[in-house]
Amino acid sequence: MKKIFSTLVIMACLLLAVPAQAQVKFGLKGGLDVSKLDNKVGDNTTGFFVGPMVDVTLPIIGLGIDVAALYSQSGLDVNNKNSEKLKSVEIPVNLKWTLGLGSTLGVYVAAGPQFGFSINDGWKQLMEESNKSFVSVNVGAGLKLLRHLQVGVNYNIGASKLGDMIVESSDGNLRSSIRKNSWQVSLAYMF
Repeated sequence: MKKIFSTLVIMACLLLAVPAQAQVKFGLKGGLDVSKLDNKVGDNTTGFFVGPMVDVTLPIIGLGIDVAALYSQSGLDVNNKNSEKLKSVEIPVNLKWTLGLGSTLGVYVAAGPQFGFSINDGWKQLMEESNKSFVSVNVGAGLKLLRHLQVGVNYNIGASKLGDMIVESSDGNLRSSIRKNSWQVSLAYMF
């Protein structure tokens, strides 16, 4: 019993020592957002996002997490006639695996959920029903350069709906749930 207890204590101490070596970096992130509603009506629209971020990496295995609080402004083009801006606060929480080539270059892949909260109401006039919050899933990759820069490409897949709208079709009106999918290109500077 003492051997098992001693082994468990040693394992716990080793596991607790790893987070003590974790690298925590704070920074600013911004970029371009090209989004499209999934109702197949309307065009791609561009927008931007900017905000603070935290990047935590365990140096031994290259596994980490990055969290950001981003102000985002993206366009919503419903039917090539009506378009509005969706202004929101988005919080991506990505699990990130980095393969480092020394301290000057690293390649990473990331994935995780993103939580969004609408902060304007103008876009809601396009919808029959609308939601104040929404969830999406991120999948992306990028480069870490010169210890301070991160360049990334991300695809954001809408998991929950922004709202419902009536879409005109040849058979009459059709109620459709709207989700937003987007490509994002980002640049981050870590302090």
